[in-house]
Amino acid sequence: MKVNGTVVEGFEPVREAFVRNFEALGERGAAVSVYRDGQRVVDLWAGTRDVDGTEPWERGTAQVVRSATKGVAAAVLLMLHQRGELDLDAPVGAYWPEFKAHGKERVLVRHVLNHRAGLPVLDTPLTPAQALDPARGPEAVATQAPVWEPGTDHGYHALTYGWMVDELTRRVTGRWAGEWIAAELAAPLGLDLWLGLPESEAAAGRVGRSGRVEGPEPVGGLRARPKRSVTEAYADPDSLTRRAFAAISPFPDQNDPAHRAAALPATNGIATAEALARFYAALIGPVDGFRLFDAATARLARAEESAGPDRVLVVGTRFGLGYMLHGSASPLLAATSFGHPGRGGSLGFADPDSGIAFGYVTNGFRRTVTADPRAQALVRGVRESLTRGA
Repeated sequence: MKVNGTVVEGFEPVREAFVRNFEALGERGAAVSVYRDGQRVVDLWAGTRDVDGTEPWERGTAQVVRSATKGVAAAVLLMLHQRGELDLDAPVGAYWPEFKAHGKERVLVRHVLNHRAGLPVLDTPLTPAQALDPARGPEAVATQAPVWEPGTDHGYHALTYGWMVDELTRRVTGRWAGEWIAAELAAPLGLDLWLGLPESEAAAGRVGRSGRVEGPEPVGGLRARPKRSVTEAYADPDSLTRRAFAAISPFPDQNDPAHRAAALPATNGIATAEALARFYAALIGPVDGFRLFDAATARLARAEESAGPDRVLVVGTRFGLGYMLHGSASPLLAATSFGHPGRGGSLGFADPDSGIAFGYVTNGFRRTVTADPRAQALVRGVRESLTRGA
């Protein structure tokens, strides 16, 4: 396996883990990037651009990162709060009056980010074609009744999270979340990261085709063969688990150009590994003189807001404001880490105590929900590098 890129001295365990992912874990094409204190220390890529192709993965190859998009989208609302334009403790209906229908007057902006809004499902799912219209998802959420009393419990809002973030962004700024991200995050930091792939980037062929791959069973997290309660939840069409992931039904083809051109802030962001890592690095410190979160906002992102049995994922989860926190369902680098995995593989996170920011993208989606074994192997490589004194 030819591995391209560089690692700074001391971070060789990350490269070793990256190679093993191809040799033993079924990796087809992937990249990993790690920043430390705002400087890139790992930049690796290998394999093929397309999961089912032969063209090599190049520097700058991007992939759909699924729910790793949520961590980028969360930064929009937190930065609007940081700028004094959005109150996290205000009712969502204060910005979006139509949202108050069916007893949602008490849903706070904070509840959108910490998965306590009680709105993980749609009684009438959208079709993939309907989901391309940015107004349809927010309209559907606005007319949906909560399935539990908002603020009293938590459950992963797999798709509805994105529509609530998108509409709040539009109501406050006049721009959709994808437009705001392009102007306020991607452009200042020089990120190859898009929520709504521009025609120019699609024409350039930089985004690889993704697909399902098989591999060894993961250890920890939400496994392909989990305990019976989780298996039953995914099998039951009436469970919150199945309904949350079926808010768009059938699930869209993420290789479809029309889907990639749309902006779904919960699921269809497109990024390079370097962009994910650089984004997270700018959440916890300056990167080339530019910082996204101030210290107070970074503390908000990683302060525990929800913990315990998740009504959708049916395991114990931990959330800050918009970010998953380190735990058994979503292991990150350390107790102080915050970030977000993407179902089937991708992962981005930051750890302020060590100054580490991490990004991993792949074209081979596994059946994992949170703790993909390839990403976890790379995280262990980072941890080993730090333990050795890198």
